[in-house]
Amino acid sequence: MQKTLLRWAGSKKKLLPHLIKYYSNSYNRYLEPFVGSGQLFFNLPMENAILSDINTDLIKMYNTLKYNHTDVYYYLSNFPKGKEQYYKLRKEGFSGSDNVLNAAMFIYLNTHCFNGLYRTNLSGKFNVPYSESGGKLIDLSELEILVNYLHKGNFITGDFEKVINENCRENDFIYLDPPYAVKNKRIFNQYSPDTFGLNDLNRLRKIIQEIDYRGAKFVLSYASCDEATFLSEGWFCENVSTIRNISGFAKHRKLETEVLISNICL
Repeated sequence: MQKTLLRWAGSKKKLLPHLIKYYSNSYNRYLEPFVGSGQLFFNLPMENAILSDINTDLIKMYNTLKYNHTDVYYYLSNFPKGKEQYYKLRKEGFSGSDNVLNAAMFIYLNTHCFNGLYRTNLSGKFNVPYSESGGKLIDLSELEILVNYLHKGNFITGDFEKVINENCRENDFIYLDPPYAVKNKRIFNQYSPDTFGLNDLNRLRKIIQEIDYRGAKFVLSYASCDEATFLSEGWFCENVSTIRNISGFAKHRKLETEVLISNICL
């Protein structure tokens, strides 16, 4: 299993054996409109991908890393470690014009923040607290392996519906991993001020119908709940179990069910 660059809330690492079953080398391209940490992307043998997200800072980071990874690593490896430095960088934010510095900051904050969350306040500022038990910064050899994968993809910022409508073609494979709407409650791991919500579920259901109409294949992963039942009507479904860390602590692990919704019959 290939290690990914980012820690990301809702990571599909434990679901990879189930997700990979849906993919084959016969597809022309891979599309992922909620890319996040790209867990599936970094573990598929594909050469042509379109990856997108509404998170502008995330996509800028991937594009900068793709062509300037040694410069990004220089900044990253020279940041002082610890809580005080974390909050100093968090306060600075990603608003500067130095894309290389911003990319390094993004990776650093993601590595050391609580539970791999990406959460912003109403002003769009990253505001996840520091975690003493955060991850370990990636080393250069591991980073270079991931950069090779980045060159297989085109990274764009955009809403999932727009990206799919403009790019989906016959014999594409699309993986959709939207943030959970959770009945539109504002919760701690909210993605951003314009997070995925109940109003987006209808758009999501329409777009998977459009994908199928165009002759492409999709897999959609979602928590087992009423929303998943709405999304899955008329499609093949597979219920799989996964372990989640509730509240970000291993002692609060909980077995949960995820639904894989697809127009592929295994």
